[in-house]
Amino acid sequence: MDFTPRAVDEDCARRYAAEGFWGDDSLGALLGAGLHDAADHPFTVRSDRMPYRGTFGDVDALARRVAAGLRARGIGPGDAVAFQLPNWLEAAATFYAIAYLGAVVVPIVHFYGPKEVGYILRKTRVKALITTDRFGHQDFLANLAGMRDSLIDLEWVAVVGDFTGTGVDPRDLAFSDLVADDPIAAVPVVDPRAPALVAYTSGTTSDPKGVVHSHRSINAEIHQLSAMQNDRGGPAMITGAPVGHGIGMLAALLIPVFRRSEIHLIDVWDPGRVLQAMLDDGLSAGQGSTYFLTSLLDHPDYDAARHVPLMPFIGLGGSAVPAAVGERCARLGIEIARSFGSTEHPSITGCTPDAPHDKRVNTDGVPLPGVEIRLVDDDGQDVEVGMPGEIWSRGPELFVGYTDAAATAAAFSPDGWFMTGDIGVLDREGYLAITDRKKDIIIRGGENVSAQEVEELLVRMPDVAEVAVVAAPDARLGEVACAFFRMQAGRSAPDLAQVRAFLDHAGIARQKWPEYLRSVDEFPRTASGKVQKFVLRQQLRAESASS
Repeated sequence: MDFTPRAVDEDCARRYAAEGFWGDDSLGALLGAGLHDAADHPFTVRSDRMPYRGTFGDVDALARRVAAGLRARGIGPGDAVAFQLPNWLEAAATFYAIAYLGAVVVPIVHFYGPKEVGYILRKTRVKALITTDRFGHQDFLANLAGMRDSLIDLEWVAVVGDFTGTGVDPRDLAFSDLVADDPIAAVPVVDPRAPALVAYTSGTTSDPKGVVHSHRSINAEIHQLSAMQNDRGGPAMITGAPVGHGIGMLAALLIPVFRRSEIHLIDVWDPGRVLQAMLDDGLSAGQGSTYFLTSLLDHPDYDAARHVPLMPFIGLGGSAVPAAVGERCARLGIEIARSFGSTEHPSITGCTPDAPHDKRVNTDGVPLPGVEIRLVDDDGQDVEVGMPGEIWSRGPELFVGYTDAAATAAAFSPDGWFMTGDIGVLDREGYLAITDRKKDIIIRGGENVSAQEVEELLVRMPDVAEVAVVAAPDARLGEVACAFFRMQAGRSAPDLAQVRAFLDHAGIARQKWPEYLRSVDEFPRTASGKVQKFVLRQQLRAESASS
């Protein structure tokens, strides 16, 4: 993979090394040690199609055989290897196998459609892809067939499931044939500054951004988030967030291995099934975006007497966390804490269980060890305590750049601060509360949706003059997309069914489709003519509050 990392301040680099945030271990070495040390710990997958019960040792053995199969087919340190799989055993084994070789892991969220997947494979110059035949409404092999000619760097594909579908190339193979007879024994030594992971996230551009983490930055994040969970208490978690996304990847595949805990996955988030799994195996659940918690509390099978003892403390983040959720949980006997981060800088602020209740419910916590933040105005000048400003951050787990060098340059200040695009307020005790955002995204259930990407498609619909897509508050998912249409004179706006049919034909993931529509004669605008999206967001928040 061709990539040039951003420059890192030398004083910061020395401090991160001196204070133990940065070391020389690779991601593969960290994972291999954890899987070995906790070889007898459970690894389970709840799935109608691919259920599994085994141990870390079983998964490690499979990963090492997959690594041998990858190496035999030309994969080595620095090569980009992608996987698009649900929360299955094969996803975990593939992730670990790629890391063991010192290759670059490129996870792809399993509900992404051909538009997103094709871009990711081309942009990262992926050499090999591990996928499945189908899952849910997606036919992965049919999607692949439609883009295969444009993937000049993709040498072969391994398929979990039916290996006879459309899109199979003579060089491709079944996943079972990728699993070698003899496992790799040793994890190679690699440069810890080299890329280890490319996680794609929707940003303000029409295409997703490739966020590159080095071995040092992702290992620092694993240490950081693990330390936050040390005092959480309670049993192991069951994770339904996709392992192709940063939240699911960390919660399900990385943190439990480093903590020598347990791994429990479910491939479709079914609240009733999750509640039963909690009772069957003594598991906790509900961490991540607010939806995962509230969907359990709102389900008829939720039994406070049996489920609350399994949920003493839940960490929430990834999307807006209403204070009302924290207060509701407190009344039930569940303590929550909010945190703030992004794919680029995963852990910026957070709260521990011993933080005051009002801080855990009403703020996003304090800067975590090694992390620095600034709140600045439009001129890059620091604002006073209590005043809103854009959050700039830096720390040992900060990414090393985007796959697009121009995007990297645009995301950092001249002195190396990451400009998050989020607006917050710091109180006198140093707690941060997120109040708005400058970047043009919707955070739906923890997944970023680029407003511009959706707008660029919707404006192509017949008779549309202009479209603005913004975040609307949603009690279940935190935020969803609302599309405001300004139509050509005398024309009517499309309805929701027409919009969804159009986006389905465009190949964009369903999670990005608008849930609400509005029609306007004219948009609120700045003096320069730019649509004032904050006015539209305020309108939607006011509608939600009055309903």
